[in-house]
Amino acid sequence: MAAEHVPVAGADRLRAALLAAGIAVVAFCAGDAMAGQYPFGRRTRDVNDLGNQFVPFHAHLWDLLHGRADGGWLLNWQSGYGSSFLPDYGTYLSSPFAPLVALFPRDRIDLAVYVVTVLKLGAAAAAMACLLLALRPGPRWAAGMLGASYALCGWTMMLASYNPMWLDGLIAFPLLCMVGEWARHGRRPVAGVAVAAVCWTANFYTAYMATLGAALVLAARLITEPAPVGRTPARGRAWALGRAALTTALGIGLTAPLLLTVVKGTEQAYPGLQRTFRPLPWSDFLVRLLPGTYGFSSPSTYVDTAALLLAFVLPFHPAVARRTRAVWTVLAVVVAASFDWRPTHLLWHAFTTPNGSPYRQTFVLSGILVIAAWLTVSHGLPARRPLAYGAGVMALVAAIAALDADSGLAGVGSYPMLAVGVAVTAGMLLWLRRLKEGGASAAAVPAAVAIGVLVAAQVGQLAASNAWIDRKRLAAMDDYPVWGTRQNAQRGVLEDADDWPRYRTDPGRAQTVGNDPLAVGGQGAQYYSSLTADVWTRTLESLGGGWTSRGRSLQSLDNPVTDTLFSVGARLRSPENPAKPGTPAPGVTPTVTRRPVPPLVTVHPEATAGYGHSPYRNQELLLGSDVYDVARMTLRDGDGRVLRPGRGGAYETPGRAGDARHSTYRVQSSCPGNSQVYFWAPDFRGDVRLDGRGGGSGGPASVVRYLGGLPSHRAPVQLLGDAPADGRLALRLTAADGRFTVDPGGIGCLSLPRLAAAERRLAASGATRVDVTADGVRARLPRGARGYAVVAAPAIAGWSCAVDGGPSRPAHAYLGLVSAPLGAGAGVGTDGTHTVDCAFTPPGLHQGEAVGAASLAGTLGVAAYAWWRRRRGDGARTDVDAVTSADPGTRPAEAVV
Repeated sequence: MAAEHVPVAGADRLRAALLAAGIAVVAFCAGDAMAGQYPFGRRTRDVNDLGNQFVPFHAHLWDLLHGRADGGWLLNWQSGYGSSFLPDYGTYLSSPFAPLVALFPRDRIDLAVYVVTVLKLGAAAAAMACLLLALRPGPRWAAGMLGASYALCGWTMMLASYNPMWLDGLIAFPLLCMVGEWARHGRRPVAGVAVAAVCWTANFYTAYMATLGAALVLAARLITEPAPVGRTPARGRAWALGRAALTTALGIGLTAPLLLTVVKGTEQAYPGLQRTFRPLPWSDFLVRLLPGTYGFSSPSTYVDTAALLLAFVLPFHPAVARRTRAVWTVLAVVVAASFDWRPTHLLWHAFTTPNGSPYRQTFVLSGILVIAAWLTVSHGLPARRPLAYGAGVMALVAAIAALDADSGLAGVGSYPMLAVGVAVTAGMLLWLRRLKEGGASAAAVPAAVAIGVLVAAQVGQLAASNAWIDRKRLAAMDDYPVWGTRQNAQRGVLEDADDWPRYRTDPGRAQTVGNDPLAVGGQGAQYYSSLTADVWTRTLESLGGGWTSRGRSLQSLDNPVTDTLFSVGARLRSPENPAKPGTPAPGVTPTVTRRPVPPLVTVHPEATAGYGHSPYRNQELLLGSDVYDVARMTLRDGDGRVLRPGRGGAYETPGRAGDARHSTYRVQSSCPGNSQVYFWAPDFRGDVRLDGRGGGSGGPASVVRYLGGLPSHRAPVQLLGDAPADGRLALRLTAADGRFTVDPGGIGCLSLPRLAAAERRLAASGATRVDVTADGVRARLPRGARGYAVVAAPAIAGWSCAVDGGPSRPAHAYLGLVSAPLGAGAGVGTDGTHTVDCAFTPPGLHQGEAVGAASLAGTLGVAAYAWWRRRRGDGARTDVDAVTSADPGTRPAEAVV
């Protein structure tokens, strides 16, 4: 007969969960302290997108929760001159842990994000420990250690520690596996729906991977565990799969209002880098199993040595049923193999190769290895022979890794840590086995010592691995400063200058991070997100804007014409850091410059043409006035030869490192005297200098740094200086190392008097009153307004406008901006004025609400059915309550050593 299922007491699960969370938190923080990383040292932890995206988005969430943000949950007025916020919220901020940042001071936002990260790690460790004890009774100290092994797997330290929203997927995997267990037993259907909904809300991207992994775990459990009592095996398994599928579908459906807005936002985002997946050699997979390895483009398959050794022992452990050993061994191998086969690679990543690390699903394999390790130890501590076999497998892995030493993935301490870890783990497990065989009464103190040694070795290895990865990551990636004196100064100056919505206050060209408006305040063109709208990227680049990250990270465009167009009345100016171009100089207090600008809503005639090639002509088209003279140029190389444009219509200007003659180019041109000289070279990287001439603005202009290099970087139009009185221009270009180009129409001569006249014209016909809400804008226009009311915001999908109290209709796009035709009506005001009321609703929200309502109805139906079954009182021997245990013929393992 099958052994009776023995549930684990709640107190035992709590102790295991607390132990797991404690080990994970201590080891992670100890590793950061060893690396001298914030908050334990002076080294910043804000690398790559953590500093550029995630910390600023959490700062914006802080502002929203404290009622200090410009915009609301649907519309973000601070970024990109008006962007959809709900998709960003669903991508970066929808974790239940994220609102905890509101408990910290605003200028401690980096610490807040770090604490949230640590709490998520502890939650993942605790969730896995509870899952293990739910799968099979066993020693709670082992469940605690293995929970920590999972939470601090290589994927966590390598990728998720600086992508904090991915840690919600780490938590989701054991939770969704628990939902599978409930479905297998026919228990807690409503709780299962709620858990699935929370997991998918927290981070849908990694929850998708966690759901696939949980489905594989459920399949393995259905193969290795008996079907519920009262059913045939096939029917019982089918019912379990059906329950799991229904529970998951209803849970995902409840998230539809958020999920569908993210899907729609992704469809309308500027296309990022399209990568082609290339498989890696198996040696790279095996090397990454070792402690202390680093490799951004290979899967970080590491779990600490204790967990890995126990997982390798499983195939050789005679106390475990053969079917269980075979199924879980095959499952681990198949999941690992699926990482390196293109069809399954695409399946894991929702059929799109990621722009970045291509092995984001690796935490699922780590979870499966940890479960395999648990199956080993929960069936009884292994004897000497199985441990020897498992250690032999690890030695084989190490040998293959050593043969692949040229890959540079292994660190200096990888092999010593592996050897020490195997020796300590094997020795302590054998000692614990001998103590148990000798009787529990005499084993308490020595067993506690042995477990303490195991925990200490685990913490040491995890901390050392984390410290190694911290150091390597900081050396390999861009880094950004944590909040400090510079950001305090920026925020203070911006708050003093801000008068939104009368005008915008832009944080400036010299940006601390790519999302400066979210981090320090103001309302700027800057915006960095995976959901940066295609229409805004293309509009900004048509007007001469610049970007990085292949069009996803938009920069401020410091230009008086675009400031007039977008109602930027105040602009922060910070001297640029020469050691790090594009960022503010340290220790220098920023200043604010002001200019008269039209209101946020202006009136324009019907556009007769779309944007063309020249940013100067495009700016004039949107402005409705001619303010530039576009000059012809003559370009000479370092030998004085006149260059001709290439087949693409642009001059080729390559640079050679250490070769000044072949990296220097000279431009001759002319501009009207005392006009402002602008230079547009989106594909140029290097320095540009305008040489002064007598009778003009005086001495030579300062050097202006261009950071172009298509397709990853686009340099904006930039001011070089004032044209001399005689109008003759001489420019010197010094190219960086690489191949770049310069457009023949790159010089624009701006007439400030003509621009001032254009500004006065727009202001005279613009809105007399503008009211901005959390999801729209309302404006009153003067009597006699005709043509189009144009809102100085990008025409992203979701805008609708009503004119003079009429019906709301989808907004028009006026050269990329939100607009509404005014028609020929007399207006609705007592003096014949017009009103325009525009509101924003993220695409997909209403469809998501319908799907969510249907899922809620389905969940209520499931709850009503469960209540009805309980009322009938027929649950005593049904699949709802009666289950059989794991391996027939084996006794449940004891919960203590």
